Amino acid sequence: MKNLLLILVGILFSFSLKAQTITQTVKGQILDKQSEIPIIGATIQWLDSENSIGSITDLDGYFRLENIPVGRQAFRISYLGYETITLPNVDITAGKEVVLNLTMTESTQVLDEIVITAEVAKDKAINEMAAISARTFSLEEVNRYAGGRSDVARLAGNFAGVATADDSRNDIVVRGNSPTGVLWRLEGVPIPNPNHFSTLGSTGGPVSALNPNVLKNSDFLTSAFPAEYGNASSSVFDLNMRSGNRDKHEFMAQMGAFSGIEAMAEGPLGKKGGAYLLAARNSFVAILSAPGTSATPYYNDITFKVDSPTGKFGKFSLFGIGGTSSIDFIGTDIDTTDLFSEPDQDLSSDSKFGVIGLRHNKIIGDDSYIRTVIAASYSGNTFEIDRYFNQGTSEEIKLRYIDGNNIERRLSISSFYNKKFNS
Repeated sequence: MKNLLLILVGILFSFSLKAQTITQTVKGQILDKQSEIPIIGATIQWLDSENSIGSITDLDGYFRLENIPVGRQAFRISYLGYETITLPNVDITAGKEVVLNLTMTESTQVLDEIVITAEVAKDKAINEMAAISARTFSLEEVNRYAGGRSDVARLAGNFAGVATADDSRNDIVVRGNSPTGVLWRLEGVPIPNPNHFSTLGSTGGPVSALNPNVLKNSDFLTSAFPAEYGNASSSVFDLNMRSGNRDKHEFMAQMGAFSGIEAMAEGPLGKKGGAYLLAARNSFVAILSAPGTSATPYYNDITFKVDSPTGKFGKFSLFGIGGTSSIDFIGTDIDTTDLFSEPDQDLSSDSKFGVIGLRHNKIIGDDSYIRTVIAASYSGNTFEIDRYFNQGTSEEIKLRYIDGNNIERRLSISSFYNKKFNS
């Protein structure tokens, strides 16, 4: 027995324990910025002093880097004849693969022994027609900014020239202009106010219905809008949805005080490059019923996108977003700490909106493409107040004091042709 114990002790001391490094996969697609043609053979390199991990894009412009350690990492993308892109501080997490969809700008000057290096310019918009007062924001920024609550409108409140009223709503004032002049766009078409508990004529709300986990790099413009943003007088949120994981199925669930209980699924469709993305959220009423009111807010939203494989007729994408919200203030249930109701009235507020659209993208030749988006949208708001008279007496009566109902429907069609001229 003594000899066996000595052998076991010797074995334990002979092992050298080495901590396992947690890694993740980084992947994405590289396109030409003007023509949106996939760039074949572009080099993607992880910038690390001790290790050298790199990849090149395939025939469709896709790349894949495996075994990248979690944390903030830097990458460089280069290709002959294009400006080099450097991505610093890319947040790599263990729970989900990182997707980088990037565009490269063709270099217009060719000089001997000159290396052109371009940092990611967040002060430049994706839309090339937006020359000034526009910038790009990413999913990482939406989740990183203090007080952002995973809300793109609250994120914009951190930019120069943009102010927010208070923490109760996400309405923004841009250079003194009214919040009603904000234009929301998704996938190139205008959409209704994408916020829960919205009111007639407003562009904000207490809780955003836009799920940042399904968005990709988007534009925020504050003035000098290109002609395509004709209905904006204050600012523009030009949002884009990302595609689902085309390599494997992924599932995610999380919980937050403002975003509620969330579940998301994504993965490939078929074997030719199709993908799906589905995300749903529901209010976490146990937390939200506490602050300043006895009423309980209920809200939920759903977002989806389905991409077809690229074929001879181009690529089709079906996308949609919708949300509902409601809250009831019952006069007999309030207490002295209630900030939003009166003991002699019952108030009911409901709002809902939805957008569904079909996007078609067709590459023509080697230097141009045509994109068409058809979308239908719906928004509705209901606001009711019942007031009590002679409350607490035998002559108590209840009368409808306010009865408001507004419905708006819209059909949008957008199509444009883009051609890249020789540089």
